[in-house]
Amino acid sequence: METLLSFSDLLGEDGLLAIGGLLIGILFGIAAQRSRFCLRSAAIDFSRAEFGAKLAIWLLAFSTGVVLTQLLFGLEILNTSEIRQLTLRGSLSGAVLGGAMFGAGMILARGCSSRMLVLAGQGNLRAVLNGLVFAVAAQASLRGILHPVRDELAGMWVVDGEALDVLGALGQGWVTGVLLGGIWLTAAVYFALRSELTLKGWLGGIGVGIAVALAWAWTGLLNGQLFVPVKIESLTFTGPSANTLMLFLSPPAGTWRFDVALVPGVVIGSFLAAAWARELKLEGFQGGPSMTRYMLGAAMMGFGGMLAGGCAVGSLTNASVFALTGWLALLSIWLSAVVTDHYFDRASEQGGEASVGEAGTPLAAQ
Repeated sequence: METLLSFSDLLGEDGLLAIGGLLIGILFGIAAQRSRFCLRSAAIDFSRAEFGAKLAIWLLAFSTGVVLTQLLFGLEILNTSEIRQLTLRGSLSGAVLGGAMFGAGMILARGCSSRMLVLAGQGNLRAVLNGLVFAVAAQASLRGILHPVRDELAGMWVVDGEALDVLGALGQGWVTGVLLGGIWLTAAVYFALRSELTLKGWLGGIGVGIAVALAWAWTGLLNGQLFVPVKIESLTFTGPSANTLMLFLSPPAGTWRFDVALVPGVVIGSFLAAAWARELKLEGFQGGPSMTRYMLGAAMMGFGGMLAGGCAVGSLTNASVFALTGWLALLSIWLSAVVTDHYFDRASEQGGEASVGEAGTPLAAQ
C-alpha cells in the first residue's frame, strides 16, 4: 500500500483514483468487446427460450462479480457500514420504475449503456450518437430539467439504509453471499457448456466480473488512505457518463476521478481489443425510423438509469453487495426487456415485418 500511495505524490490523489478507474475501464472494455457482453442480448436469449452463449456470458460476469465482491468483505477490504448503497436512504420506487424504463430503452436502442461505449470504441457511429443522447438525458435527470420528475418518482417509496442490506436483514454475512454467488456460477457454467461457449466468451464474461470486483477493491483499499474523500464504488455508467460529458463541455464543472475515468477507459479498451482482432469498422444508421427508435431508447436509458441508481452494469454492481435497490433494479430491467422484446420486436418478426439491424440482419440475430 505504501508503494501504491507513493504514486499520489506524482499523480495527485484524484489522479491516483482516476488512473485506477481508467485501467479498470480498459479491462472492462477489452473483456466486454471480446465476449460481446450485453444484458440486452442475454435478456433476448432468455425471452426467446434459447438459453445460449449470450445468457451464459452475462451469468458468468454476474456470478463472478458477486463471488469476488463478497470475498472482499471476508478479507475486510470492504465493510457494509462504508458502502452508501447499504447505508443511505434508497428509493425502491426509483429502482422499479427506473429499471423498467431502462430495460425497455435498451431493447429499443439495441444495447445498454456499457454496450454503446464498447461499440463506440470499435467504430460504431450510431453508438456514439446514442451515447451522447444517453449522457444528455442522464445529466438532465441529475441536475437539469428532468430532475424534478426524477425526484418525484424516486420519492414515492423510500426506505432507510438498514433495510437495503439484504444479507444483513436476513442475519447473514459474506459467506452466504459467496454461496449464493456460487449457485449462480454453477448455472453460468452449465449454460456455457450447454452452448459450447468459446474461450473468448469464458474469459470475457469472467473478466467483466473481475472488473466489477477490482473496482470495489481499488476504492475500498484507498478509502481512509488519502486526504481527499474516497467514495467506495464500482462500475456504473449513468452518472459517470453525465459527469464525463460535463467535464468535456465545461472543464471547471468537474475533475478527473475514478468514475469519470471509467468511461474513456472502456472506449480505449474496446478500441484496443477491436484493433487486435481486426474488427474496427465504421457503422452508421440505416434510415430515419431506426434512428428515431435508437435515440428514444437511449433517452429512456439515461433517465431510467439515473432514476434506478444505476444502469445495467450499475445494477449488477449494486447487486454484488446485495443492495436491495440493486436487485430490484436488475429484476425490473430483465422483466421490462423481456416484455418489450416480446411485444415490440418478436411480435413484428412473427407478423412478417422483421426489423432490420444496422448490417441488414434481423435484430434477433445481433
